[in-house]
Amino acid sequence: MGQTASDLVKDIGGLVTLPDVYLRISRLIDDPDSSSADIAKAVGQDPAFTLRLLKVANSALYRFPSAVGTVGKAVSIIGTSQIRNLSLSMSVAKCFAGLPNDLVSMANFWRHSLFCALIARQLAKLARRCDPDALFTAGLLHDIGELVIFNRMPHMAREALKLVLDSEDELPVFQAERQVMSFDHAAVGGELARQWHLPPLLEECIACHHDIAAAARHPREVALVHIANSLALMAELDTVDPADVTPIDPFAWVLTGLTADCIEPAVRETQAAIAEIEQLFTPGT
Repeated sequence: MGQTASDLVKDIGGLVTLPDVYLRISRLIDDPDSSSADIAKAVGQDPAFTLRLLKVANSALYRFPSAVGTVGKAVSIIGTSQIRNLSLSMSVAKCFAGLPNDLVSMANFWRHSLFCALIARQLAKLARRCDPDALFTAGLLHDIGELVIFNRMPHMAREALKLVLDSEDELPVFQAERQVMSFDHAAVGGELARQWHLPPLLEECIACHHDIAAAARHPREVALVHIANSLALMAELDTVDPADVTPIDPFAWVLTGLTADCIEPAVRETQAAIAEIEQLFTPGT
């Protein structure tokens, strides 16, 4: 064996790279001399991205009272940091779409990711003092390490999945991965986020969503993604019983200030919204 999560993503650039539009937007947002007009211009250089951004701005994700018809208006209403989060969300789904694997359905993978993203965004609004758009992105990207493992270590990934299927006590995937590989998809995703220089909040949400006690900088946001991951599984199974899915760490409720009362509304609201949002963020749509 011998490989580490870091080894797995060391030369990932040969497989997946973040699109130029995201990199341009990110550089401009980090530049104190740039303006929202500069950011709008950068977005406008990619017509396909512009079209998708305007669709998102006019979707149920934002519910603006009037139509958003220009990139400039989208940037001014949504905000520059949210534009970066949205561009990352749309970009990553697209850049991973062509990464081949024969272990999982990509449609099912992105559906779970979107359920998690929508629920994390909703929980962030309830928890307050959190950025809902950043949490949406964190939820969408929380499992990207799985795609790297499926592509780079298919035999071990298959062995881990077999462990899950053969276990009597419904062993979680991340624990099976640790048994087989000595690391899990969260660690791989965290390494990828570091290599891509993603914001620290996203990096920690990806790396620690199965181990919230390890979150040192953004424990509240990590806990929200942790809860959202389990609620996403409930939404997929059409249940509101926490006993039907991977257990939620009780510490997550303490960190977020939320209670189990939020489970049913979050699951049902997300189930109602998933079809429209899936059309906006699923690769190939």
